[in-house]
Amino acid sequence: MQVSKSIISFRKIYISLIWCLLFLSACNNDNKVTPDPDETPLLVSSTQVGTISKETVIQTAAAQDQALKLFAQLYVKNGVKTYRITYKTKNTDGAEITASGALIVPVTSQAASLISIQHGTISSDAEAPSNYGVNSESTSLGTLFGALGYIVAYPDYIGYGASKDYPHPYEHRASLASASLDMLRASKEFLKNQSEVKWDEKLYIGGYSEGGFATMSLQKKIEEEASAEFNLRASSCGAGAYDKTAFMNEVVNNTTHGIANYNRLYLWVMLTYDRIYKIGKPASYYFKEPYATQIGTLGTGYSIAQSFNTILTDSFKKALNDGTDKSFVDAVADNNVYNWKPKTPTRLYHGDKDPLVFYFNSVNAVTAMKKLGAPNVELITVAGGTHASSVTPFLLGTYTFFTETK
Repeated sequence: MQVSKSIISFRKIYISLIWCLLFLSACNNDNKVTPDPDETPLLVSSTQVGTISKETVIQTAAAQDQALKLFAQLYVKNGVKTYRITYKTKNTDGAEITASGALIVPVTSQAASLISIQHGTISSDAEAPSNYGVNSESTSLGTLFGALGYIVAYPDYIGYGASKDYPHPYEHRASLASASLDMLRASKEFLKNQSEVKWDEKLYIGGYSEGGFATMSLQKKIEEEASAEFNLRASSCGAGAYDKTAFMNEVVNNTTHGIANYNRLYLWVMLTYDRIYKIGKPASYYFKEPYATQIGTLGTGYSIAQSFNTILTDSFKKALNDGTDKSFVDAVADNNVYNWKPKTPTRLYHGDKDPLVFYFNSVNAVTAMKKLGAPNVELITVAGGTHASSVTPFLLGTYTFFTETK
């Protein structure tokens, strides 16, 4: 989980690495593609929405400071073109819907690897990757990796972009994985039917916070269901809430920070699971008054500036702890993505002082994976790192990890 603005602003972190302002030129090139006859077509359309030259990347970086100028001169290889693609996927109820994402293509004659980046929590549709606005990850991190010579797929997820009329299934393992996988399949269709860049058939995946959880969920789905479709080379997951059962027990039973923006995300998870799994409990079942009435009216817009466990009813706590609320317990457990055996080289990055997504999520995941015999899984601990301060080590480590894993 992640707070987009007041907790951790990806765009502010990335400006310290490369740049914040990009030159965008919108185009209206709608393209239909002919899919592989052996695959179910998912790609609906593609529209070029932005472009930035290598020279502009370097000039923009140079305007920031000397370190950024040097980095750009050493590592930026090319300009990029960005496409907004729409594609078919399934909603949480199984209904077919149209979703979207950004596909960032390097302007290069060299064969390029594909990276799927799963974004962190966002608070508005304007931040969706496919909108390619100045406040989105796709215009900062996405363009950065594109300028370094990668093809970048950036799914919006359900609830943003083309699917913005549907509620976002926050921290829901299955739909984050399926929407991201279908984005990759649509990207594959696009790449097979264009001549601008050659894909070398290699795939890397990464993401931080909600994006870390989404990346782990995507990795599991690819390895178990779609390994023949993609040559997955490496996975980098930052500060994800992989052990949902332990996480829920922590916030329900123990005193936590009392930070309103963090609590909003815990609330969002609870309300999402109640909706998706059709539990259908009233707010008064979960929350004491006056919180129940306010949450029933405002939902995640209600500000909770105290330890989250203090607003919960004793009866709900008891039912969760003794397992008598089987529906909710099972819903939480269905979103665990820590206790499995990855085959792909995997790195988990996490700050050991993270007050939002607790460090034990990554510890529990790596411990369980190694116990199951995972051959190449490692936890990179950011000593003293918080949710915000651990982003930069994650980004730099991910770049090195992907570069070294051919």
